[in-house]
Order: sequence, then C-alpha cells, then structure tokens
Amino acid sequence: MPKYLFEATYVGQGIKGLMQEGGTKRREALVEALKSVGGTLESFYYAFGYYDVLGVFEAPDDASAAALSLLINSSGNVNVRLKPLLTVEDLDEAAKKTPTYRAPGQ
Repeated sequence: MPKYLFEATYVGQGIKGLMQEGGTKRREALVEALKSVGGTLESFYYAFGYYDVLGVFEAPDDASAAALSLLINSSGNVNVRLKPLLTVEDLDEAAKKTPTYRAPGQ
C-alpha cells in the first residue's frame, strides 16, 4: 500500500480545538478518517516550527489520500501537505526508465 508523508499546520479554530481536545484526540480523529478510506496511520508527531504535525500514513491509492487531504483542508482549521513516499525498489524501477526531456533554452 502506498505511503505518504504528511505535514500539517493548525490555523484559527484548529489551534483552539487542539488546545481543548489535546493531541491524543486529534491523532484518534486522523486514525478514524484514515479507516474511512481504507488507510492506516504509521506515525504521528507534534513538532516545533512551521508544521505542527508530521507523520506517515498508508492509503490504498493516490485518490484516497487526495480525498482525505481535500476534506481536511476544506475544514479551514488545518492546512495539510502530502508527499508520496517511494521505496528503494520504486526508485530502482524509475532508474530503469528512459524518458525524453529538453531543458529550457536547449
């Protein structure tokens, strides 16, 4: 199952909700949301800096991950950014491919 790195920032009411509910409740909410699209949570960490939350989850496909991201972002309380993660085997397969490309100005 594909894995995704997520980076999330709480904004406005999201910050207030986090302060009221605590971190555990927010992690539980994500676990339930992932279950609804057939996914699972691998890791979940709070952090200092621009991103408040970082972690990794699995989802059945890109469409499921995107649907969850769209739903969370549409709340206006959290900004989520997803990055698909590749295995070393995925990279090996990519390295075997020979796409064509012309760089700008060449």
